[in-house]
Amino acid sequence: MIKQKTSGQIIIISGTTCAGKGTVVQELIKRNDNLKLSISYTSREKRDGEIKGKDYYFVTSDEFEKKIENNDFLEYAKVQYGKYYGTPKKEVNDLLKQGYDVILEIDVQGAQQIKEMFPETILIFIMAPSMSEVKRRIKARGKESNQQIIERFKVAYNELNEIPKYNYVVVNDEVEKAVQKIEAILLSEKCRVDRIEEISVENQEEIIHEFLMDKDFDNTPFVLEEN
Repeated sequence: MIKQKTSGQIIIISGTTCAGKGTVVQELIKRNDNLKLSISYTSREKRDGEIKGKDYYFVTSDEFEKKIENNDFLEYAKVQYGKYYGTPKKEVNDLLKQGYDVILEIDVQGAQQIKEMFPETILIFIMAPSMSEVKRRIKARGKESNQQIIERFKVAYNELNEIPKYNYVVVNDEVEKAVQKIEAILLSEKCRVDRIEEISVENQEEIIHEFLMDKDFDNTPFVLEEN
């Protein structure tokens, strides 16, 4: 009876530094065939182990700015160290039209830009269990100076203030539990009334409805004739 909208939805996943967003997203993609990850463009250099077209589309600053001029991004930002990051418009729209739900792993600034364009966007914020755990995870990577760690903390605290703008918040104490929570969120979103495109009634159901609504009907047993 119920026909849901065939177009996909945008799911934004943001979070503080070292909240484990990437790990959670990759597990979600692995377990759910209808989920696709939007690959962002960036002008920063490719790091060891990263793959072009899988982690990011790596371009020069000039190439990125040309794409800005061509209106190729749903959202973009110039972040720390003057590097660009942006969400490609065509790729996301194509996936949505095909019925896929698209995950955007972006920051709080980009999330609000997308929400304005797509009001039905689902916003999920992922947090580490505590800021002390964030500190432990940063130090465990051993790749940043004390000053860089301090800067990351400043950004993280500012991002925490943006949580009220999100629909859901998930604490990532264990990846499996975090993934299960997000899967439950996405399942419940599919059941929302505003996801219904139309409600149709089969012929036999119409016959029953007309019989029950007949003002002259008595206690005669109703028998539905078989075709």
